[in-house]
Amino acid sequence: MFDATETNLPILLSIDDSELIHRLLRARLHNERVQLHTASSSKEGLELARRLKPDVILLDLDMPEMDGFEIITRLKDDPATQNIAVIFVSASNDTANRVRGLDLGAVDFIAKPFDVVELKARLRSALRVQHLIKILAQKAQIDGASGLWNRTYFDKRLEAEVSEALRYNKPLSIIVVDLDRFKSTNDQFGHLFGDLVIERFATIMSGGRTSDVVCRYGGEEFGIILPQTTAAEAAEVAERWRNKLAGTTWQDHSGLVLTASFGICDLASLEAPKTPTALFAAADKAMYQAKKDGRNRVEVWPSKRLPILVTGS
Repeated sequence: MFDATETNLPILLSIDDSELIHRLLRARLHNERVQLHTASSSKEGLELARRLKPDVILLDLDMPEMDGFEIITRLKDDPATQNIAVIFVSASNDTANRVRGLDLGAVDFIAKPFDVVELKARLRSALRVQHLIKILAQKAQIDGASGLWNRTYFDKRLEAEVSEALRYNKPLSIIVVDLDRFKSTNDQFGHLFGDLVIERFATIMSGGRTSDVVCRYGGEEFGIILPQTTAAEAAEVAERWRNKLAGTTWQDHSGLVLTASFGICDLASLEAPKTPTALFAAADKAMYQAKKDGRNRVEVWPSKRLPILVTGS
């Protein structure tokens, strides 16, 4: 079906309680450039959808435990899976079922027993649409000046990561960063130099761990999501960034030292409710505390949670 060395192929998930259907799909889609995964129960299907985040789901309408309508409702209610294209597959040709499925967010409806040529054509069409949607969505969520993800993406991704961390009891931290005295830098050296500072700092933060989600939140403020990372580990990351920025030399501005203040919070440090808004607010408070304490610092909220508060010179 696909070369195991090709990891960028689109992912197709079939949720169907019939093993015969799964075998048929494996045989008929053998030469298609997709990664096919299968689930034989609604529970397994929902779990795989969250873990794999497939491009397209082939969903059987007549599933035991919960039917296809309930499954798609759960998929669309979950931020982690709501944008996955769903194609219903059913032995029923009932118009009311088709209309209901489309109203719930399905992109297509295929009748069983399906024609293989038609199945491939509809699958390819859904994959093309998903690819275009991803390109447009990605462009809309990238900050033009820094090349980082923007605030829209940050807010959406943080919601998904908090949900994931709470569901599976995983650590999650965020860092809120603000460049120190950036307005004065712009006023003194001009906005072109200010843009250069933004670009250079973005490069510093993007050169770290691939799992970190670095975003420009607005102006000179940045938000970074660190999955499976404790506050102590996030503080180590922030301290490296702080040192690199403070040690950066600026052409035509000999002796100029530019710094940033960092605020950190992780989910474990929050009291209920553990929400994206509460997590960001706590990290933001820590950042402002770093500003108050002299800038060029890394502050963790609440500081008593860590044996040593990481600070800069």
